[in-house]
Amino acid sequence: MTVAPMKAFDDAFVLDAATPLVSAEHAGNAVELRDVDIVFGRNIAKALALSDRGEGRERIREQVGALMGTFKVNLDIRRGEICVLMGLSGSGKSTVLRAINGLNPVARGRVLVHHRGEPVDVTACKAATLRDIRLNTVSMVFQQFGLLPWRSVRDNVGFGLELRGMGAAERTRIVDEKLAMVGLSGWADKTVQELSGGMQQRVGLARAFATDADILLMDEPFSALDPLIRDKLQDDLLDLQRKLHKTIVFVSHDLSEALKIGNRIAIMEGGHVVQFGTAADILLRPANDYVAEFVKHMNPLDVLTAEAVMRAHRDLPREGDAVVLDAASGLLLMLDACGRPEAAQIAGRPVPLTRDGGAEGLVVAPSDLPLKAVIDLRDRTRHPLVFVSESGRLAGVCDHGEIYRALLQKNA
Repeated sequence: MTVAPMKAFDDAFVLDAATPLVSAEHAGNAVELRDVDIVFGRNIAKALALSDRGEGRERIREQVGALMGTFKVNLDIRRGEICVLMGLSGSGKSTVLRAINGLNPVARGRVLVHHRGEPVDVTACKAATLRDIRLNTVSMVFQQFGLLPWRSVRDNVGFGLELRGMGAAERTRIVDEKLAMVGLSGWADKTVQELSGGMQQRVGLARAFATDADILLMDEPFSALDPLIRDKLQDDLLDLQRKLHKTIVFVSHDLSEALKIGNRIAIMEGGHVVQFGTAADILLRPANDYVAEFVKHMNPLDVLTAEAVMRAHRDLPREGDAVVLDAASGLLLMLDACGRPEAAQIAGRPVPLTRDGGAEGLVVAPSDLPLKAVIDLRDRTRHPLVFVSESGRLAGVCDHGEIYRALLQKNA
């Protein structure tokens, strides 16, 4: 049969090389927290015993004078994702963040960080190993910038490299590269006091990226900034992440920010992780009333993506080697050997594959496309929309019915 060939996709759809894994248990994880209890104050053993009996924070504090920072926190943070820890003040989000690089001592449990090819427990490793992790694997961006006012912008960005003992020429090369990346090349020799708040935060980002650390810890880095500047820096962070693919653990008390930047979000309350999942999981399937209260005023059009509403590829009917997109019209999609959309047809008549709509074309778009854009595209074409993963493989299909069901589920 005659079919229309598929034009090549952008570089964003090229399949990345597989990342070597250490073992099945730790495969793909950059950070793992296992039953992590953190206690502030004395009488730690008594506080843990009360915690095991199910007592809450206030009861433990009243009885033994100790504050439970976290209760049996379990998280798997994948390599290359942005994981947002969010909750109200005192929920334990910053406490968890600071346990990852050993700034907060853990009373019980394990914190595993992927360092030099293997998971290392920062709660039990030697001091020299922890220092090596802080210098080379984990970098931190602080809420109040954490810059050294007596140093220039360039010297602030290169501070971590200087601590490593890197030579001046190589240090300057890396610093200039990172300053260009955050748009501050022309400010390298200025003092930090000459910069606005947003620019100072960019210096903090450049300093973290300069160390080339695999894991970035960001403790409410944008919360002190004006809303417009904060929104711009969120966009900049997402742009940088698309290029650098770091593992980012980001603390926020702003649900809109968490839903915008987080691949997955851990919502915390009173030292407990009450839900850990994608934005769609949290918006459409809140775990309890606390989470439901958080998300009840969120507009799903601002949060959901095609991935949240589409029918997954594994659920689509087949006709021979072709995927049936619309049985009524006989619309079929052919895939190549790697599972990427290659051609389409209706009753033997080729249907062109396109990215930007058109009444006759079959739209093929990335699965992270915002729902607003999904609705606009579907309105401009007569066919269901086809969505592909980052590697270009078929991920799913979306028609009017999937959009309606997602919106009705949120309203329900």
